[in-house]
Amino acid sequence: MGEKKYVWEMRPGLDRFRYHHRTEGKDVVEFVLQYEAYIEGRWHEIVRYDTAHNLPHRDILHPDGTQTKTFFPYWSNAEAITFGERDIKLDWRRYRRGYEEEMRK
Repeated sequence: MGEKKYVWEMRPGLDRFRYHHRTEGKDVVEFVLQYEAYIEGRWHEIVRYDTAHNLPHRDILHPDGTQTKTFFPYWSNAEAITFGERDIKLDWRRYRRGYEEEMRK
């Protein structure tokens, strides 16, 4: 069984990317990828890809506590990690902007 974890400070103290996956043999059996932003004095989880419901999926988290879920039933966990990591690393600014706009409503 293998495991990999890291936190990448995209903008130190303001934006970070958390990565964790666990493997059995060559198969990814569990993972969590998460973008977090420091806004108004605290860290907010904004988007997360994980396997919490036994299927790879994305949660977009909203300031009111609700979540928008998108499941990827035909993707392997490895495919979801590749997509999720690319999505967060390319679009974190857009996710942050959307979250901040929702906070102002």
